[in-house]
Amino acid sequence: MKYDRDVIVIGGGAAGLTAAGMCAVLGASACLIEEKKLGGDCTWSGCVPSKSLLKAARIAHDMRTADRYGLAPADPAHDFAKVIGRVHAIREQIYEEADAPPNMEKLGVEVLSGKARFLDPDTVEVDTGGGVRRLSARKFVIATGSRPRVPEFGNAGALPVLTNETLFELQELPRRLVILGSGPIGIEMAQAFRRLGSDVTVVNRSPGILSRDDRELAELLLTHLRGEGVLFVFGTEIERLESDAVITKDGQRLEADALLVAAGRQPNIESLALDAAGVAVNRKGVVVDSHCRSSASHIFACGDVAGRFLFTHMAEHMAKTAVVNALFGVPLSLDERRITWCTYSDPELAQAGRTEKQLSDAGTKFTVYRFPYSKLDRAITEGQTTGMVKVMASRWGKILGVSILGAHAGETISEFAVAMKNGVSLSALSSTIHPYPAYALGGRRAADEYVMGLLSPWMVKWLQSIFRLRGGSDGIRSLKAN
Repeated sequence: MKYDRDVIVIGGGAAGLTAAGMCAVLGASACLIEEKKLGGDCTWSGCVPSKSLLKAARIAHDMRTADRYGLAPADPAHDFAKVIGRVHAIREQIYEEADAPPNMEKLGVEVLSGKARFLDPDTVEVDTGGGVRRLSARKFVIATGSRPRVPEFGNAGALPVLTNETLFELQELPRRLVILGSGPIGIEMAQAFRRLGSDVTVVNRSPGILSRDDRELAELLLTHLRGEGVLFVFGTEIERLESDAVITKDGQRLEADALLVAAGRQPNIESLALDAAGVAVNRKGVVVDSHCRSSASHIFACGDVAGRFLFTHMAEHMAKTAVVNALFGVPLSLDERRITWCTYSDPELAQAGRTEKQLSDAGTKFTVYRFPYSKLDRAITEGQTTGMVKVMASRWGKILGVSILGAHAGETISEFAVAMKNGVSLSALSSTIHPYPAYALGGRRAADEYVMGLLSPWMVKWLQSIFRLRGGSDGIRSLKAN
């Protein structure tokens, strides 16, 4: 059979853009099909707008609490529409510079705007709005992403219900905002809107926040957020809506001007006619193996639509894995043991590899090495002392997982990600020169804890006898006591 393209990529978000661009760079003819605007959730309703809003909220918070630095505090008056206008401008800038069709087309990728569906395992039909095109390919990459999962509420329509897809189109700040869900989106937006002036209440069926993260550090973050005035209601669900409130199943009435639903995602697969292509799906999305291959051997899936790791950086990692396997048949596998992520609250909460609980549940032998931000000089100078570095390591210093709560945790965790990928031990990390007074020194100080743990009073006595050292044992005993 003669094919129109080597690869057809369906979906133009982070995963699809990465896959299509990589195909072109590696010499394959590629077509990228996107129903809406390129850039996907990350550019338009996820990472980019949320972090832009978080920055504005951080500035407002710093102004309001400037007395921490010996400055006169000020309660910033702001026009929320202008704050959102900046968010929109940043989205457009990133779209034009990275995501817009000309950026793909200059690589040699054909970009089609329309809705695609499979006619058979080798052919898709694209409704472009002005006509229908049929295209065939040797390989396919499905990257259609996900959308918010919105539960059904009693008296729907009584209160504005927002998701991340509509939140950043607001022109007025909700005076009272209730958020359903305490995952990354819920936590980031709870803090952002609280700092911008909203009364915020977070409702979650399960106790606690950020269930994928380290429990100890998540609890510290929860305490910090409560200190900023965010209210939390755990152990219940929202039953119905009123014009000015949400009513929980246990009878609580929470006053609200809007409800933000941040309680999970669902894959965008309904319109693809995947059964015609022989592609198996489940409630999470397209079923793929560790090579991103679906049940149809020539069709791959990556990003949110595959339902495995709902992070932009993992979407890109999956896209690279899928393309290498699709084009060259190389058995490249996903790196699932060293996944990193970060919730960009203030302080940030980041993770690399497995958490303390995951390691314990797996029966893995490890030791936890901690270093608090309260003893980190850079954090002290900047008044950012809430947090801790936790490193889980084997007896021989192999890094098994790292959890960091604190300023710039998303940056600091990257050093550990590189170390874990390349087998760098805590001993090697401890002996690596770090600039002072960087936040990354917190990681090195945690590594120092491992090295110091290798010393013992008997070892010091042995060194004293061999090298005729005349000191006492107070130093090592004091270190062990601390």
